[in-house]
Amino acid sequence: MTAVTEETTATGERPGGLQAAERTALETVRHGLSLSPEFRRGLTGTLCLAVLATVGKVIVPVAVQQVIDRGLGDTPDLPFIRNATLLCAVAVLLTALCGYLMNVRLYKSTEAGLATLRGKGFRHVHDLSVLTQNTERRGALVSRVTSDVDQISTFMQWGGLLVIVSLGQLIVATVLMAVYSWQLTLLVWVCFLPLVIALPRFQRLVSRAYIRVRERTGDVLSGVSEAVVGSAVIRAYGSEDRTSTRIDAAVEEQRKAQTRAQQIIGFTFPITELVASIAIAGVVVAGVALGVSGSISPGRLIAFLFLITLFISPLQTATEVLNEAQNAIAGWRRILGVLDTPADVADPENGVTLPRGPISVEFENVGFAYPGGAPVLHDVAVELAPRTRVAVVGETGSGKTTFAKLLTRLMDPTSGRILVDGVDLRNVRFSSLRERIVMVPQDGFLFDSSLADNIRFGRPSATLDDVRRAVTELGLSDWVEGLPAGLDTQVGQRGESLSAGERQLVALARAYLADPDLLLLDEATSAVDPATEVRLARALDGVTRGRTAVSIAHRLSTAQAADEVLVFEHGRIVQRGPHAVLVEEPGVYADLYASWTSATHSS
Repeated sequence: MTAVTEETTATGERPGGLQAAERTALETVRHGLSLSPEFRRGLTGTLCLAVLATVGKVIVPVAVQQVIDRGLGDTPDLPFIRNATLLCAVAVLLTALCGYLMNVRLYKSTEAGLATLRGKGFRHVHDLSVLTQNTERRGALVSRVTSDVDQISTFMQWGGLLVIVSLGQLIVATVLMAVYSWQLTLLVWVCFLPLVIALPRFQRLVSRAYIRVRERTGDVLSGVSEAVVGSAVIRAYGSEDRTSTRIDAAVEEQRKAQTRAQQIIGFTFPITELVASIAIAGVVVAGVALGVSGSISPGRLIAFLFLITLFISPLQTATEVLNEAQNAIAGWRRILGVLDTPADVADPENGVTLPRGPISVEFENVGFAYPGGAPVLHDVAVELAPRTRVAVVGETGSGKTTFAKLLTRLMDPTSGRILVDGVDLRNVRFSSLRERIVMVPQDGFLFDSSLADNIRFGRPSATLDDVRRAVTELGLSDWVEGLPAGLDTQVGQRGESLSAGERQLVALARAYLADPDLLLLDEATSAVDPATEVRLARALDGVTRGRTAVSIAHRLSTAQAADEVLVFEHGRIVQRGPHAVLVEEPGVYADLYASWTSATHSS
């Protein structure tokens, strides 16, 4: 397989995230924009509106200059003043309209682009293998497609707008100031040039600070979500104080990171104010000198002072823009880090669609090792004939669950291959694979919906009658009828309104309704009481009849009913055969069976 072999960093970032962090800010933005083409749609029109809105801001200084120099001579030219004022009012209204239209267009394009980015981020997280997902805390992954994208949204709709307007305002103000007095314009730029030169270095400091802010925010979200999901366990063990302390520590680290970033940002504002004051004072002194020499008219000098305000305003708001920009870029880097992480178990292009029917499986010298760890499976070679019921047994850590994950292609082997009906599993389309092979995991995960919706999750086209028929055939009708609202009963988040055993019943009914050709049961009866286990055993006999079935269990009652038993030890198949034969042979299975029988009788 193309398994991810890198380890996570000390901050919990995956290698893809590290690569994203190494990009420059410009490269990050460029790559991010390339993933969401909606950002660029209609950009030309938005920029034209931005130009008009920016040019409109110089109307007032120009009108002031014209009124003072032409309308307020020895004899005031009242018609000229009136016309200039009316023209100025119309221009201001048009400028406001252009600004409104620019905002609307920008909001629409950014929301569309961010929706695409969220969708891509979620789908890619979902496409990552279980192995890859396990290297990240769930809350951190969720934060990348939620709060990190929210930071991008804030910048694109506010900071991005200011960047466009401020840059245009800076250019227009500079050009018009140069028209009025190139000497004063040069003076203003000399005052601000050191600040402009220092900006790239400052930007790198802020960038690193906000990457840490986003990481710490992910830690907070992860800790809170884990505490909410595991609240029952926390209460059961009286660990509220420890959990609160851990979350408080994460919140404190996030506060420190945010404070550090704000301190860096806050340093620039007084510096900008100081430079602006020096520039204005210099312009007043130099302007008066130029006015005395006749090099600049009173109207132009006053207009120039108005234009300095337009010139300084973008530089002053640059602090806030830089704040949001770095926060957004940090968020962009984190979500790009997810998107850059290869989906090591990918749906093959031009994959094979297998026809429905009895299914055979063959493991050809399959080996598997988790990244950075020792092999957990060694040269597993076994054939599973169609319509056979196979039990997989072994001590904890012997490789049973890894065997199941490889069979359902939740992971790929590091060596060897797995054939389904003679086709390499890596060449089978996911849609075909998931239709033919269904796994019932031991946790019996349910979604926050009705019982009926959860049962038909694997077959959305199933009708309510189909669901009722499946429940009846499994012998679960009496249990369903005993629930408050029958099939309409809401199971709650993660199915928490049902017991662990009841959740497993729903998971089995879901798998049965999906009607797979191979049913894989991973500890399917591990959370079921003895009485329910008897009922399930009877139902499962009907469920597995006529299809290939692989059951992984510690309870060896399943093995007794199987056609064949595979015995794992230290990642190898050390015994195989029917229960009746293996139980009479000295070896691992006989020892397991004796231990299980002893535990059953003593209970």
